[in-house]
Amino acid sequence: MDERVKKILVIRFSSIGDIVLASPVFRCLKQQVPHAEIHLLTKRSMKAVTEASPYIDQFHYFDKSLQDLIPALMSQQFDCIVDLHKNFRSWMVQYQLKLPVYAFQKLSWQKWLLTKTGINRMPVHHITLRSLAAVAPLGVVNDEQGLDYFIPEGKGIKPEDLPVSHRFGYIAIVIGASYATKKLPVTKLQELCQLIDYPIVLVGGKEDQQEGDAIALADSIKIYNACGKFSLHESADIVKQSKLVISHDTGLQYIACAFNKKVLAIWGGTSPKLAVEPYYGANQLRMHNNGIAYHNFVVPNLTCQPCSNYGTKKCPKGHFKCMLLQDTHRIAGMAMQWVRSL
Repeated sequence: MDERVKKILVIRFSSIGDIVLASPVFRCLKQQVPHAEIHLLTKRSMKAVTEASPYIDQFHYFDKSLQDLIPALMSQQFDCIVDLHKNFRSWMVQYQLKLPVYAFQKLSWQKWLLTKTGINRMPVHHITLRSLAAVAPLGVVNDEQGLDYFIPEGKGIKPEDLPVSHRFGYIAIVIGASYATKKLPVTKLQELCQLIDYPIVLVGGKEDQQEGDAIALADSIKIYNACGKFSLHESADIVKQSKLVISHDTGLQYIACAFNKKVLAIWGGTSPKLAVEPYYGANQLRMHNNGIAYHNFVVPNLTCQPCSNYGTKKCPKGHFKCMLLQDTHRIAGMAMQWVRSL
């Protein structure tokens, strides 16, 4: 390792899930590189995701124009850049700062091949491990502590925020996702909730509130719709305090991993094959029975799945079998089995 490296600019523009998946890089750099000063360049909309991290010394936020931030970045006199985004904008930052760069493997052509042709050339190498591999030349190793998410003091939920019926234990079901093909239809979520014999809290943003209301109609006593009622930190705290998390491929799934919660991950248009399944460090897994902390639910034998890196607005084939054929009885059965074992 170059002992002169002290001031490091990490680039990760978005999204919530991707930043949480990159969080071990911030921690390991801060703890393992002597006297390191860690700066993060990200979108202002991502502020809440990392604002309470003890491993990031300074934040550089931008809204639309990244170019306006370049003079301020140049004045910082960084020693190197860690590029965990790898797109044209991050390349422009590198070009203008003219510093040594440590970048992760994005595997763009392998993902294209998988989603467009079904040919799988993806290495079995999780995105978090690829991010950590990028900083290995700086002497950084995986500390096996898993992902991080920090809720600022006073920003979590209060006991009275949840119904009395849910204060002694509940399953959190994250119903939102960035694209429609990553989400179970409302009818399938209603079916799943009816099969679970345990209090349920639905988690999501304001855009999920109407669907949450429709799902809660299946059992207004057992199901509490928290969608749109809480901030990201409060929603994260709901996940943290749950007994178990059932989630689509979305940021709160990875926040659940950061809190070492058991996760049942439901996959539609995207897939664990894209190396983005739930991630836990070895030290976290030791705290779970048999070292098992999650399970992926993927409809078998679908040649069209995954159809996208990020999800799409509608099923390209028109049948949406990847979600419509999900076995809700199996998901509910495993949820109840895991809750009873806690």
